[in-house]
Amino acid sequence: MDRMLTGEEAIRSESVRILESGMGQLLQLPDVEGFREWNRAKSKEMADKRMTEAEAVRRFIKPGDYIGTELYGTVRCPMSLIHEIVRQGVSDLRVAGQGVLDLDMLLAASLIKAIDLTYIGLEVHGLSNCLRREVESGRVESVVEWSNAGIAWRFKAAAMGVPFIPVRSMLGTDTLKFSAAKVIEDPFTGIPIALLPALILDVGLIHVHRADACGNAQIDGISGFAAEMARASKRLIISTEEIVETEVIRRRPDRTIIPYYLVDAVIEAPFGSHPGEMCYRYARDEEQIRGWVQASQTPETAAEFLDKYIHGVTDHQAYLDLFGEARLEALKSGAPGREA
Repeated sequence: MDRMLTGEEAIRSESVRILESGMGQLLQLPDVEGFREWNRAKSKEMADKRMTEAEAVRRFIKPGDYIGTELYGTVRCPMSLIHEIVRQGVSDLRVAGQGVLDLDMLLAASLIKAIDLTYIGLEVHGLSNCLRREVESGRVESVVEWSNAGIAWRFKAAAMGVPFIPVRSMLGTDTLKFSAAKVIEDPFTGIPIALLPALILDVGLIHVHRADACGNAQIDGISGFAAEMARASKRLIISTEEIVETEVIRRRPDRTIIPYYLVDAVIEAPFGSHPGEMCYRYARDEEQIRGWVQASQTPETAAEFLDKYIHGVTDHQAYLDLFGEARLEALKSGAPGREA
């Protein structure tokens, strides 16, 4: 027989006390019921979803969308897709800001309107000049703060189909103060607990090591929060170092982080993370990154860089041609853990 509630427990069970609310704007409503309806209507057919970056961006990303990239610093950054967004000038974007080069490029092109921010910077090269300019100018209208764990757990909540997730992360910090989280009195124990709202992306962008034409995608090395973000995206665009036969995917099912039925587009993009790195495939291009750091110091030199490497080429292959086969091969040989 269930134990009867004590008087104190009964009072707690009747209501939840909100102890604190972050002052940040909620940029994307956690409409989990609408998301469930969306997923029910999404095709589960194992269809061929191969297309180019240009076609995927044109079909699935529109001005004002909330987008997110999945990466670990410069590791597996979906740069060929980011370049295409800049090339097409998709504007007024809201973004989950936990990137490095990807978000810096979007900021340099003035395509971002609002950011759920964890970190944007250039790692060992310092902070982002582009972020400072865009925020101080008012072109980025809203910046809401979260921890790195916090935003990953927001994706997890969406993947679980719940409107929020309770965590201890961010409690007692100014990060929580400038977020859109809430702190409640836990109705079971009475202790404070933070509630992070689910984050549902209009479009998720993920770069992987290999995928088949239908979208079954595998990642070697660190997998970040790819599983959670893939399941938190209405539309999911996958770029991949190589497209392989489905039989190749089935040989290593434990590596399949993302199943086909979540995916809307598959783009074959060798060196798709360049100038970032790809575990066991190629090292990051420090020379190119230093070039961007230098160029990003002023709006004029940043625009010149974008003109040369994005607007001045037609597609990802034309971008790679700027560097030449020898340089790209050298990056391959410098990849940590690469098998001989």
